[in-house]
Amino acid sequence: MKQKVHSESSGCCNCEHDHHENHNHAHNHNHDENHNHDHNHDHGGEFNLKNEILPLVAILSLYAPGVIFENQLHNTLYSIGEYLLFIPAYLLSGWSVLKTAGRNILRGRVFDETFLMTVATLGAIAIHKLPEAVGVMLFYKIGELFQDIAVSRSRNSIKALLEVRPDYANIQIEGELKKVSPETVNIGDIIIVKPGEKIPLDGEIIEGNSQVDTSALTGESVPRTVRLGETVLAGMINKMGVISIRVTKLFDESSIAKIVDLVQNAKSKKAETEKFITKFARYYTPIVVFTSLAVAILPPLFISGATSTEWIYRALILLVISCPCGLVISIPLGYFGGVGGAARRGILVKGSTFLDTLNAINTVVFDKTGTLTQGVFKVAKIMPLNGYDEQELLQLAAKVESHSNHPIAQSIRNAYGEKIDASEVRDYEEIAGYGIRAKVENRVVIAGSDRLLHREKISHDNCQLEGTVIHLAVDDVYAGYIVISDELKEDARLAIQTLKRMGVERTVMLTGDNQAIASRIAQQLGIDSYEAELLPEEKVNAIEKLISTAGKHGKVAFIGDGINDAPVIARADVGMAMGGLGSDAAIETADIVIMTDAPLKVAEAIQIARKTRKIVWQNIGFALAIKAVFIALGILGIATMWEAVFADVGVAILAILNATRAMK
Repeated sequence: MKQKVHSESSGCCNCEHDHHENHNHAHNHNHDENHNHDHNHDHGGEFNLKNEILPLVAILSLYAPGVIFENQLHNTLYSIGEYLLFIPAYLLSGWSVLKTAGRNILRGRVFDETFLMTVATLGAIAIHKLPEAVGVMLFYKIGELFQDIAVSRSRNSIKALLEVRPDYANIQIEGELKKVSPETVNIGDIIIVKPGEKIPLDGEIIEGNSQVDTSALTGESVPRTVRLGETVLAGMINKMGVISIRVTKLFDESSIAKIVDLVQNAKSKKAETEKFITKFARYYTPIVVFTSLAVAILPPLFISGATSTEWIYRALILLVISCPCGLVISIPLGYFGGVGGAARRGILVKGSTFLDTLNAINTVVFDKTGTLTQGVFKVAKIMPLNGYDEQELLQLAAKVESHSNHPIAQSIRNAYGEKIDASEVRDYEEIAGYGIRAKVENRVVIAGSDRLLHREKISHDNCQLEGTVIHLAVDDVYAGYIVISDELKEDARLAIQTLKRMGVERTVMLTGDNQAIASRIAQQLGIDSYEAELLPEEKVNAIEKLISTAGKHGKVAFIGDGINDAPVIARADVGMAMGGLGSDAAIETADIVIMTDAPLKVAEAIQIARKTRKIVWQNIGFALAIKAVFIALGILGIATMWEAVFADVGVAILAILNATRAMK
């Protein structure tokens, strides 16, 4: 697609009426490899609590009598009674751990938490500590259950989003309404959506009015009224009347299909903390194994009266205590909870790495049109000059804008209100950063910014008109201008105030609009600084400067409407797209998509990121501190295998429960 940047302002400038190139950019952020560590709980399947509880009941039915009657069972011939109860309980509770450890050893990956647990529990069985061996595996299995419950809760917050994927479309075939797969519907086909049904594909309403529920997409509970000619999106739910829709996008190209894809792939972009823990476990585990080996072998050789059985038991306790399960489980879960919690609030985060980066944001940069302002344009004033009248000027503007999908162009065509014959518009040319030139009824018409008039050396009186202005000239003669109105979003000022209360050092606005408009809006909203009259490439340069002055550890976030800001969104440390559901480029380019169009969601995203990071580091500190204490107690012979179970599985469970707070 050819890039077009069409001006919307006056005042010797170009403005933000920009049509950007929808290209596959080379993203600047490090997209982390999808690392698969072998804490191998595959949560891809549907979690069923009943299926998880039944094996636990079976294990407890063997384990509880074994503990209660341990002495009696131990005193049976060759302790056979003890083995008959505890060994089946051990295999039932620990089979997945044993299998994973064996598979990893065959693959050459020896040192992980499953290896530690396998060696520790088999060693405990060897020295006849069967209840402790089963206890380690049993409580580990309980820890896994808590993890599965937590992951299931987090997945459910995203599940509502994924469930908006429509199952069928009603299409008219030979006079009959038939249900077909949305994937088989083509652009231009007419589909019928009845009350209560999901809208299966993006399209334009050609018959009927209704209200649609957008809550699964945006988190907004208030239904939205849609009328003839308006665009509706796949995943919305039709609440009232029957509507006919002309399909404008294939299913795989629809916004919801892209969102489903990005959510499902979000886990591939891991935060630095997650990658650190994976590397930490890789070095930590062999150190623990060899330390335990030293504890088992050296004291009996050098300490008078020390027995091998006693020190092997201490070494096994050390192995169990040292398992990094609490870290390996709870940290990714904390980030997953943060991503899920954000999704519940209409904020799609493409990976935990961007939650980490949000914590370092000290500069927040906003686009103006469609981001801080409504982006809903209406023709407010038509000022014809040099012999033209209002209707003629509006007609020329509508025709020269007939190939544009920008909201400003649409507002001009809506104001004109008549059908445009495409054959009347020839030699259409987009002048990037300035406007449009085309032949309309054999006259050369240009429409765009005041800067375009200066570029074409067209004489005109006033360069400092207030508002969003489209200037027109016909055959090098100035024909007049059209003023387009736009309004600030309701929460724009509150968003800026909230960011400042949160400690964001700088708020900046970048706009192609003129100095007068930019100054007025910046003052109304309390924005720290602004730059006006920027071409798209100049916005990228402005972001580069802001990044260079953000400080060594500071990061810059840019929030744009996804139509004309793809290069800037890509360049920022964190790129956010407003109204991403309406723009393919937003979904493809942005790191975070704010689905409600609300600027206040920027502050909410940063709050979620800060809370997630706090929870993650709480878990790291808590787990390491408890383990350090119990390792010392284990080596000194004060801690038993039961304390070791708490230091491993108990800490993991507490960390998991803490991680689930990221959802709230």
